Parts: sequence; structure tokens; C-alpha cells
Amino acid sequence: MRDPFPHPGRRGSTPVVSFVGRSGSGKTTLLEKLIRALRQRGYRLAVIKHHRHSGLRFDKPGKDTWRFAEAGADHVILVGPDRAAHVHTYSREPPLEEIAASIQDVDLILTEGYKRAGAPKVEIIRGETASTLLSDPDELVAVASDRQQDVDVPQFDLEDIVGLADFIETRFLGRP
Repeated sequence: MRDPFPHPGRRGSTPVVSFVGRSGSGKTTLLEKLIRALRQRGYRLAVIKHHRHSGLRFDKPGKDTWRFAEAGADHVILVGPDRAAHVHTYSREPPLEEIAASIQDVDLILTEGYKRAGAPKVEIIRGETASTLLSDPDELVAVASDRQQDVDVPQFDLEDIVGLADFIETRFLGRP
């Protein structure tokens, strides 16, 4: 069986790393800083944000794209001179592997959420937000926290973006 979440040295697929943590732990803030750091190093990135609730909307009711989707279009794509937005309607939530496989021309895919997907995970822990880890120990590759955790994986302070970026580069992008 093909590993849906590749590691350095394997060709043909883009590595995926999921950032997970409880609500309020700082996942979005940490990812925003990490994205900037990795972009400064020249990497092309995709980010997938998992949203638990159905009825996800990007545009406003009454706008053309909203009207097309409401009329029943399975794909609605809005294209401008420098960006495009693609909304695809599914009959079921697509697995992370399927979404990741559809992304081209990037070096790394980062996700926020996807606690149940089998991708390697960096868990974010802030303050007293966690008494137990959310991640399966076999999937946990690192922890970012404001306090030391009792786990046997690399640990980073929430402000150590350079250290975390170095780890991501070495572990997932093949940098020696």
C-alpha cells in the first residue's frame, strides 16, 4: 500500500504535516508565523484548514458565485488577475489524502486540524489547554508548547519559529 503522507527522499507526492491542538491553543498564529518563515526560505506552500461544520461559505449570499452554487453547480471558480478561488461541492467530506493529492506545484502542505487523519502531526499546547495529547503517539512528530511536555519527540517553544522551521525543513523537505 502506498503511504499517503510521504517523507523526504520519496518522489511523486508532496509531504503533508498537520498542526493540531485544542481550541485556543494558538494553531493559527503559529502556522501564520511558520508560513512566513518557510516562504522566506524559498518554499512554496499550501495550507488546508479543516472546518468541522457543514455549510461552509466563502462568499456572500446574493453574489454571483453564491448564486451559481445555490443553483446547483458542483464547482464554482472565481478568477482574477492574481488569484483564483475554487469552491467544490461534495456529497461527503473528502479525506485529507484526496485533497492533498489534488494540490500541485508546492513543496509542502501544512494543515490546521485533521486530528483524525493519518498525517504526521505537530501538536500545539498552550497553558493548561491539555491534560492528554490529542495525537496518536505514532503520528506525533513534534510538540510546540509554552511548557515542557512528557513526550519523546522534539519540543519547541511557541515562539521558536526558526527552530520549528529548521525541523520541518530537515524532517519533511530533505534538507541535511
